[in-house]
Amino acid sequence: MATPVFHLPSNLAPSEASPEWMNKGDNAWQMVAATLVGLQSVPGLVILYGSIVKKKWAVNSAFMALYAFAAVLVCWVGWGYQMSFGKKLVHFWGRPDVALDQKFLLGQAFAGMFPTATMVFFQFCFAAITLILIAGALLGRMNFHAWMLFVPLWLTFSYTIGAFSLWCPDGFLYKAGVMDYSGGYVIHLSSGIAGFTAAYWVGPRLTKDRERFPPNNIILMLAGAGLLWMGWTGFNGGDPYFANIDASLAVINTHVCAATSLLVWLFLDILFFGKPSVIGAVQGMITGLVCITPAAGLVQGWAAIIMGVMSGSIPWYTMMVLHKNIKFLMQVDDTMAVFHTHAVAGSLGGILTGFFAEPRLNHLFFGDSPKYIGLAYGLQTGRTSAGFRQMGLQLGGILFIVTVNVVMTSLICLLIRLIVPLRLSDEDMQVGDDAIHGEEAYALWGDGERFENSKHNSVFDVEEFPSTMPKTGRGEVQMT
Repeated sequence: MATPVFHLPSNLAPSEASPEWMNKGDNAWQMVAATLVGLQSVPGLVILYGSIVKKKWAVNSAFMALYAFAAVLVCWVGWGYQMSFGKKLVHFWGRPDVALDQKFLLGQAFAGMFPTATMVFFQFCFAAITLILIAGALLGRMNFHAWMLFVPLWLTFSYTIGAFSLWCPDGFLYKAGVMDYSGGYVIHLSSGIAGFTAAYWVGPRLTKDRERFPPNNIILMLAGAGLLWMGWTGFNGGDPYFANIDASLAVINTHVCAATSLLVWLFLDILFFGKPSVIGAVQGMITGLVCITPAAGLVQGWAAIIMGVMSGSIPWYTMMVLHKNIKFLMQVDDTMAVFHTHAVAGSLGGILTGFFAEPRLNHLFFGDSPKYIGLAYGLQTGRTSAGFRQMGLQLGGILFIVTVNVVMTSLICLLIRLIVPLRLSDEDMQVGDDAIHGEEAYALWGDGERFENSKHNSVFDVEEFPSTMPKTGRGEVQMT
């Protein structure tokens, strides 16, 4: 009797354009996820930055983000992707090489069931948003020509080191077992530390801009923040590299943590400052999204709630209380307070990942290796030493990323300073967009000063705690 012949439907049958190793669903989701991450930057952070700054800086702030998005892509396919995910040069860095040849781009990616072209685009969107987050610390005074040099240099000599070390299968921290599900270290801790370091070298805004820096459009700011929040579905949901159950868990954990963090921050603002600050709510949203990122698909939903409570309170405390009482933090003009919202929240998320990471979820994401276990489950199952080892690895990853970014960002700024000034002249800062670009955002009168009597129009721009409370209110006028 002849063996029956089975034929796949034409839409599922392998072909030259749809090889056997490719899963169409995974490839489709990965491209959608990449696009969602891209939308966080363009237009998300373009709108957020352009709206949350003083009117005279709207064009410059938005364009710093747009320029970085374009510049990173060209550098990424030119050499950045291979330095981050290609062949090993040293234990923490890949060899520079192009990612443009069709044979390379149409082959299977190093992970997942989709072509390398999809992976290149997905990882580009992560690299781009990292540079754009750094820009947040430098708004309102960095020389645009210096920024044009900073973007390719920092991508090449800082971002690629973190990405290769933590995410590439040949990276030494990846092999050691440091857990960074979707960029709490590679993206957020890096951008927070690099932004703060660069802000130190660039110098501050004009005194009057630091004292009063009212947003020019809070409604548009919320639109940009909304794109950032919804885009995080792709940010964390795309990192399993499969359209699987772990991706679904990562998405719901992401939004639960962000919502919890927003509410906690909002309640703290009401409790200590008397009013529900809209900008404060956006800050809480961001710290929640950042905190859950290294843990998104590795922790249970109840842990995401706890992480949201902590991300809405600990960065709030460092920003609203410690910031004003630590002289060095006050001296560095971190415009969008990325140190608190990204460095502090990213470190917090990495540490909590080491505590709450659940063994079965670790298995879904990392595979068969038994070395990944959160301390809470290590204590519960008698694997205490493995749990403490994981916590040690998480802290070691923080130390590595902080060191690399302080050193490399400082060297890059010092190099650029030899070529062009890092900071705009006082005359140009007095004028803003028109002096830098010859363009202005709005054909309207004024520079937002009509809002300066408001005590709730920027991050630290709120009166001190009531007289019955200790004088530990909001300090420098900065925004997130």
